[in-house]
Amino acid sequence: MVLSPTAAAPPIRTRLRTPLPGLAFCAVGAAAALGIAAPTGVSPLLVAIVLGAAITNFVALPSFTAPGIAVASRRLLRIGVALLGLQLLLSDVLGLGWGVLALAAAVVVGGIAGTMAVGRLLGMEWGQRLLIACGFSICGAAAVAAVEGVTAARKQHVVTAVALVVVFGTAMIPGLPFAVSLLGLDTTRAGIWAGAAVHEVAQVVATGGAIDAGRLGTAGASALAVAVTVKLARVALLAPVVAWIGVVSRRRSTADSPAGRPPLVPLFLVGFVGFVALRATGLLPDRALDLARLAQTALLTTAMFALGTGVRISVLRGVGWRPFALAAVSTVWVSAIALGGVLLLDLEPATG
Repeated sequence: MVLSPTAAAPPIRTRLRTPLPGLAFCAVGAAAALGIAAPTGVSPLLVAIVLGAAITNFVALPSFTAPGIAVASRRLLRIGVALLGLQLLLSDVLGLGWGVLALAAAVVVGGIAGTMAVGRLLGMEWGQRLLIACGFSICGAAAVAAVEGVTAARKQHVVTAVALVVVFGTAMIPGLPFAVSLLGLDTTRAGIWAGAAVHEVAQVVATGGAIDAGRLGTAGASALAVAVTVKLARVALLAPVVAWIGVVSRRRSTADSPAGRPPLVPLFLVGFVGFVALRATGLLPDRALDLARLAQTALLTTAMFALGTGVRISVLRGVGWRPFALAAVSTVWVSAIALGGVLLLDLEPATG
């Protein structure tokens, strides 16, 4: 039997569809981002997305890298989100005291509700404003990825939401410490505000460090340590919020296309909860936690580079002014809720 040319073609197409070249490209980009970030102290996630965006806007990427970029921007990102659960030590979160925990919940719930309401007034789609609301109210790109997993979000909306998290969250790194100095907040309250208001965990680290750097020799708790713990209290709300969004999203799905419905609880979110429980057992040695943290950073940096390759200037021009306006309003709104809690609530437990 003689094979036709058509029958012989699939192996070539299969080779072209392999994700390996794209994954290798993203890995090299992530390594470059980590190398640039290490001596500067800048978040490698930020460097990665900027580097990916710069490359894609100046160089036409080969089509054979597309499958690997897609894998990195979705699967690797979700694995990194799951590993984020190992950073959550529930005893530290609960040790914040009920006042700070209530503040973290108010930021997440109030931030999402307010951002969704303003987005609706701006005439934006439900899915797009939801991605921005959760990214700005919970934990940045990780929250965007989690919400994408339970909704039928458009890729353009996901990329836009991540880009906005980077832009506005990075602007808060110098902005919030400056506001802290103007308001005369003590180190502990400054750390609580940073942890409750700033979008990404990495951005919170940079902001807390900037506050501490401006207060060398000041007695009391480290703003960085307080900020990260408060931020993790917001991260702890990722699972219940995304589970609730999954229920709402399925209800919004059309009854005549059940196959298109997103999963109620995605597997990576189950992994996130499982890792939180595993960390709570105290069975993992410090070495294992350090390795997991390195793996999480590598995975998220690779995913951010992949997402960055989708941030094309022409695409961002096409999304219009509304997402940028909503991101600005959401940043101010979340910061205002956080600051109100810092000023009004009894936050004594956070100083211990």
